[in-house]
Amino acid sequence: MKEKGADFIWVTSGAIGAGMKDLGWTKRPEDMKKKQAAAAVGQVSLMRTYQEMFRHHGVQVAQVLLSRDDFDDRRRYLNAQSTLSTLLEMGVVPVINENDTVSIEEIQFGDNDRLSALVAVKMHADLLVILSDVEGLYSSMSAREKILIPFVAKITRKIEKMAGKGSGSGLGTGGMASKVQAAKIAAAAGAAVVVAKGSRENVLQDILEGKSVGTRFASKKSLSARQRWIFSSSLLKSWKSAL
Repeated sequence: MKEKGADFIWVTSGAIGAGMKDLGWTKRPEDMKKKQAAAAVGQVSLMRTYQEMFRHHGVQVAQVLLSRDDFDDRRRYLNAQSTLSTLLEMGVVPVINENDTVSIEEIQFGDNDRLSALVAVKMHADLLVILSDVEGLYSSMSAREKILIPFVAKITRKIEKMAGKGSGSGLGTGGMASKVQAAKIAAAAGAAVVVAKGSRENVLQDILEGKSVGTRFASKKSLSARQRWIFSSSLLKSWKSAL
């Protein structure tokens, strides 16, 4: 993909799960301190995996852990944006995760789908790709005979209902509901969004080549740099008030 001139940022999750494996835990802890400890342990092995994976293709990666303040506070927002831009200019792929280890609140972004959308907004991304375990958005996520929707011009209440329970809450609990909400956020700032199955062969290459893959959500008019920060900050405040 980099050979095609595309700069990209990778948003990941899984630090707590990786930490549980390294610590020999079979049950996800409920205690916040233990979750943070597991994230601290797991982040090391998680980044090692990404480093080895990208090194195979001659690409250097960098770990970037973001928290709510990196989107809410204006100075930190710009500093994080500058760091990410510098890494891209150097040809380095930023691998972003929520900073679970020092998060004071139980939920900062809701899920990593929303985190990826906020990163897309911050970095003026042209395209946000959200990889899933399903092909994309179906006409009914619970029906036996599912019909894949290849293109969504506008995310309406009807589209949100198709994504399943919880899609209209503003917080979501993962699954297609949170992916549609993430698409709504990124599209509102001018980024096209594709939700596709991550296990599909050459999925990212096919998307960049414009092939019909998964569900594509159309973008709206782009926002200015300051409008993007205001937009991100207002979203975080609305999610916090919904808790």
